[in-house]
Order: sequence, then C-alpha cells, then structure tokens
Amino acid sequence: MSQLPQKDPPRARPAECSHSRLSSGESLSMDGFWMEVEQIQQSDERKAENGSGSEGRLPEEGEIESQWLQDTGLSGLLGGLGLDSHPRRLLSTLTETQVAAVCHRLEIYNRSARRRHKAPVRDVRDIFGGINSGEMSSENGDSGMKWTQLSSGTPKSPPAAAKPEGLQAQPAREEVFHMDSAYSEQAVLLLQRGGPPLRRTCTWSQGSLPKFRIPKGRLGLTRTGDLSLQDMKKIHALALIEFTALCDVLGLDLKRSKAGKRKATETRLFGVSLEALLEVDRKALPSTEVPLVLQALLSCLEKRGLDTEGILRVPGSQARVKGLEQKLERDFYTGLFSWEEVRHNDASDLLKRFIRELPTPLLTAEYLPAFTVVPNIPHLKQRLQALHLLILILPEPNRNALKALLEFLRKVVAREQSNKMTLWNVSTVMAPNLFLHRGQPPKLPKGKEKQLAEGAAEVVQMMVHYQDLLWTVASFLVAQVRKVNDSSNRRPQLCDGGLRTWLRRIHADRDRAGDRPEATPKVAKIQVAWPMKDPLEVPLTPSTKVAHVLRQFTECLSPGLQGQEGSEDKNSLLPRRSVNSANTILYEIGGNISEHRLDPDTYLLDLYRANPLGQWVIKQPHLSPGL
Repeated sequence: MSQLPQKDPPRARPAECSHSRLSSGESLSMDGFWMEVEQIQQSDERKAENGSGSEGRLPEEGEIESQWLQDTGLSGLLGGLGLDSHPRRLLSTLTETQVAAVCHRLEIYNRSARRRHKAPVRDVRDIFGGINSGEMSSENGDSGMKWTQLSSGTPKSPPAAAKPEGLQAQPAREEVFHMDSAYSEQAVLLLQRGGPPLRRTCTWSQGSLPKFRIPKGRLGLTRTGDLSLQDMKKIHALALIEFTALCDVLGLDLKRSKAGKRKATETRLFGVSLEALLEVDRKALPSTEVPLVLQALLSCLEKRGLDTEGILRVPGSQARVKGLEQKLERDFYTGLFSWEEVRHNDASDLLKRFIRELPTPLLTAEYLPAFTVVPNIPHLKQRLQALHLLILILPEPNRNALKALLEFLRKVVAREQSNKMTLWNVSTVMAPNLFLHRGQPPKLPKGKEKQLAEGAAEVVQMMVHYQDLLWTVASFLVAQVRKVNDSSNRRPQLCDGGLRTWLRRIHADRDRAGDRPEATPKVAKIQVAWPMKDPLEVPLTPSTKVAHVLRQFTECLSPGLQGQEGSEDKNSLLPRRSVNSANTILYEIGGNISEHRLDPDTYLLDLYRANPLGQWVIKQPHLSPGL
C-alpha cells in the first residue's frame, strides 16, 4: 500500500501547510524528495499503464486481529477450548502491557465473531485469570518485567500521545537507550510521571541527532545475526506483541495493510521476490543472505561512485538504464555482464528500480503503514523504540537486504565532503523508493501528502543514522525467548482445570526454583570445534569474560608462536597458523537457547546462572551454519 503523494498531476507539489513539521527554510530541502517522485513517475509510467497488480487493502475488523494472533504464534487462542503447547509457553513470558495487548485483540475478535455468528473463542479471563503477581528478570539480570493480575475488559485508553511540538535544533549529545525492560513498560512509567512531553528533536541534519548508548549488561549485547533462525522466529513474534503493546500505550491507531495479488513475472531479477532470488543464489552459494544482484549493484556503486557529486540524486539515462536492465536479466547469472561499462548514475537508478520493483515492498506491505506512523510519536527515543521493533518484525530476507542497503547509504553519507550528499539528502532521495512501491498512485487524505512525505524521509534518516542500534536484539526479548525455551523443556501435567491451573503451577515452580541454591562450578569446560580434541578448562570467576576465554584459547593453540604464519608443531598433524580472538567465536548452545553467538564482554558466571544447562563451544565463524 503506497503512502506517498498523488501521481496526477506528476509535477504538482503539495502546498505549504500550517501543520508541517519543517520550517519554510527546511521545506526547501524536500526538493530532492519531490524530484525523485517525478523521476519515478516518469520512468515507471509504462509499467503503470500495463497494470502491475492491485494495491494492498485494509483488512476488515476481526480479520486484522485473526492475522495478528497467527503472526504472534497465538492462533491457538481462536480454536475454542484446545490450546497447544506453544501458545502456553509464549503466554507465560508476557509482561503486563503485552498481556493487555493480547486481551485487547481477543476482545475485538470476539465482538467481530459474535456479529458474524462464528463459534466463540475462549474468554480472556479463562486465559489470563490465573496469572499471579510476580517478576521476570531481564536478560541482563534486572527485574524489569512485572507480572500482575489483569481484568478481562478492554484496557483503558492511555493518555493521548501529545502532538509533536515545534522543532528545536539541539547540539549532538549522548543519551542512554535502555533495552533491559520492555519499551511498553517504559512508556507506562513515563506517562505515570505526568511530566510535559519532550519537544521534538530536530532530526533534519546529522549534527543535531543525539547519540544513543546501549548500556552493556553482564550478558553483553546480542545482534540479529547472533541468534539461530529458530530463536529469531520467537523474537519476531515477541517483537510484534511488544510493538502492538507500545502503540496501545501511546494511543496510536494502526491500520495493518494486506498485500494485494501480483501478476506472475517472467523476469529473473527485477520484480522477483527476495525469497525466490535467494533460492536461486543459494544453489551456487549456500550461505547467501542478500540476493547476489543487490550485492553486485551496491558493490558497483561503492567502488566507483562514493565520491561522485550527487550520487543517488542525479539520474542516469532512462534509455541506458532500460538497456542495462535487459542485459542484467539476460547475462547476470552467466557471468557475461560487464560492470565496468556501467556508469554510476545508471547503477544508482538500477538500484532504486530493483527496490521499487520488488513484488512486495522491502518494508513489507503489512507493516509499511506502521513505518509511516513512527514520525507521529513525539518522543525521539520512543520513535526509535517503535522503529527498532519494526526492524525485528521484518522477515529475515527483508531485514538482511535492508541492512545491506543502509550500510551502503551510511558510506555515502561518510563521503559527504566529496559527494555533497548529506544524511538528509540521501534520506529524501531514498524515501520515495522505499515508501512509493512500484510507482503506484496512493490513497491519502487530502492535505496529508506533504506531512507523510516528510515523515517517510525522517524514517529513512533514522534507519541510516541509528542502524547499529536497530540491529541489536533487546535484552528483554532475549530473556523472553529463554523463558519460552525453558517452558518447552518442561512437561507440565495438566488436570481438568486447564490453562488456569497450568499457569498457577508454572509460576509456583519458578518461585520454588528461585529458592534452591545451586552449586556453581569453579571451572568451565569449553568445547572446541577445531582443532583441539580436549575441552578447554577456564576458571569460572565473577570477572571471567568471553574475551578472556578466546585469549586463553589462542595462547593454548599457539604458545610462543603468535603471529608466525605456517609454522608447524612436530607433535601435531595440523599446520600452525596465526590465530587470534578475532578469528574465533564462543557460542552458547542448548539449554534455554538454540544457538547464540556471544559478545566478548559477556561474563561467563552470569551466563551460567542464566542458562546452567547450556554448553559453550568455540568455533570459527564459517563453521556455524545458519548464522
């Protein structure tokens, strides 16, 4: 579903409006946005005439909630009295605000089902009535998530989010960005304090954006690539529940879109889904995470265009770009396509066209409307929290492709002195390509085009500038994944009381388990995938970090031979190679996590207490499948 300005007339730009977020001087900087829209409309006119497919539509009430429950792994709540084990495990990890979000969706679905005379679903009191007061520690040990008894009624509407105030330019500063407690719980506390809303930070120039620092807890930080695919699927479901809870607290009304049907394409690259491209690419390179054609386009621009003035903004020749697209379709996989003859402006047009021509938007048809709502949140930190959760909700192919694109855009901004492309210039040029999918004319309320265009550019700006933060998995979500996995390792014996009795037992078991002191080993045994047969023994003290283990492994493997390439040990069949901690990674495997690449700053004693049944294994990066 497109979210940007009308195509007809193609060169008309929205007039100034009093509610614009930008000053008159700053509005001039939106020229790059409108020029890009005009170029898209001109170059994609032939495709629009041929009819590339229908737009996404807004689902009806009840349909939205049903799809939401399926996406969060809670579709079992719609099946009457039966409830399989996965929803049980997931429900037992939710915070108060997350439970309220689930209750609210169930209430809406119930109302819709009654109107349609469908079989009733379980009352929310049957599902959540047995949750007693308690606490769940976050990934890094802080007790940030609370359990409370909830009523079954629709949650009270939170105070309406304050409308954004005038922009105030502020010098760059550093703020703390906490990820150890749920964002929705943080928002509740902020509202309860009753203080005036913070004024919107001027985000139109890179220098005015504040810096955010994520405090490292005892268990370090976790990036999206550090977890297994199985656990990232759980992160997806939990992030969607948390995003919905945060929007409920902030009073944001989200309308989820549903992808429309697209005609099958006969092309091999442009207009092909990321999943289909990866399926082909992985036949040649099994570890491929980003489509090879996208990698090639970014590499071409990075090698030859970073210092070119106006890169991404100055268009190429439409005739040449059309010819290059046809050559790519024909010769890319045969290896006959020559990148040397591609001009950088034509390459940038090909890149933008590839993104626009995806069958579904890179930000997904379902959540593109949610991305457009982010700029309406008055508090910059909460905007980042919402954007962070949306990134984690994206399917893995979309998230990996977006990451590759943003890393390239950051390199463009880093060469601002030579290419004259500031962060805001890059954002205004790329926003139409991410939000105006396939050049389709949008359906917007009259007078909203300019406001939504500015918001789209702001979202791109935040994604480029804060990408390191956005690709970090919040420690409270990792803690919830551990609880889900912990519950899956148990086999609860249910009596006729059903779910309510099970929930009481699970919390009672947790309380009893917390009272039993467990003996902590004084020495940790680290398994080594290569080249040692015996485990590496490491003293387990409060100060032992992963970095210490990797350093000891390096010294044990090459005593006195650090940095000497090709030397050999007479007692070993393996050649001596220079090994350093950067070439090795310590993984946590099993217990309450599938596979977890550990931060070098992780304290092992704390990790043992968080997952006493897990094993620690040293591997080289390429030896870890799926990560």
